[in-house]
Amino acid sequence: MTWYYIDESITDGERRKGPYSIDEIKDFVKSGEIKNETLVWHSGMEAWVRWEETSESKEMGDSVIENAESDAEKLAEEEQIKAALEAILAEHKAQKRYAGFFIRGAAYFVDNIILSAFGIIIMMIMGQLQLIDVDTIANAFTTYASDPNNGENATKLLDAPGMNLFLGVWGFFQAIYFVVFTAIHSSTPGKRLFHLHVEVVGQEKVGWVASALRYVASLFTQFTFLFYGLGYLIVMVDPKRRALHDWIAKTRVVHEQRPATVSKKK
Repeated sequence: MTWYYIDESITDGERRKGPYSIDEIKDFVKSGEIKNETLVWHSGMEAWVRWEETSESKEMGDSVIENAESDAEKLAEEEQIKAALEAILAEHKAQKRYAGFFIRGAAYFVDNIILSAFGIIIMMIMGQLQLIDVDTIANAFTTYASDPNNGENATKLLDAPGMNLFLGVWGFFQAIYFVVFTAIHSSTPGKRLFHLHVEVVGQEKVGWVASALRYVASLFTQFTFLFYGLGYLIVMVDPKRRALHDWIAKTRVVHEQRPATVSKKK
């Protein structure tokens, strides 16, 4: 069966186009070249009729509707799957991953390396200013390191000229280090290296007061080294991995939550 149609865009000359197969005619319909009002004819027809009046047009329309409904159902299913995945991701994101004993210990070790480096710099500066006797302190420290269980060696180290001043300055620097970094960034450089941060219970951001309180409380935790470090060891058994100073300051150390996205199908 061969088809013809009238091209209304032609104003001069032969306007009849064809012959074409029905598949070609349908392609013209899809491309917009043949419209509902376009006159068509095929062998066996008595006269030209509008495309929308043909049985092929109705069959094609029903097929388009069915395809549209099928696409709509697929789209609805995809939207439901996407919503379910987003709900799962949101629930996972809401769950806190508390930092354990060993990763917190690693972060604290990094912080102490940084503080030790600054301690050496502070000692060198104070030595140049003749506020401390660096050689005497170095010799006393060497003697102490060779036998740390000897109380007399510890006393000589603490009694070295300028040692108390150095410990005071270095202690003040440590306080500034922990308080400022925790208050501004919610984490020290050591914690940031391991993607950890400090939170206050009930809020995300750690303020200056909470940061200062946490540092003062950490001094009590350090004191528990006399009792086998129980202030730190409780991190291993506490469900929220809190040390003694976390209990006092109502803080907790958690892993950074990286954003997760659901890719859209194109």
